Amino acid sequence: MILNNQVEAQLLSALLTEEGIPHFLRSFHDSAYDGIFQTQFGWGRLESDPRHHDRVIELLSALRHESSNR
Repeated sequence: MILNNQVEAQLLSALLTEEGIPHFLRSFHDSAYDGIFQTQFGWGRLESDPRHHDRVIELLSALRHESSNR
């Protein structure tokens, strides 16, 4: 699942950790290309066990909804 920015990634990671959902964040930043991949593809991606997919989507949707209301 693609994440928009580092703040979103860190907030989602904190929520998943709090719920005990194992996950891995992978940034698309590559210093050799000065971050060009992040401009095209987003900040990075979150990987987690497929059995937690629905809960991860639910948390990410709530996080994005909350941030769009600010």
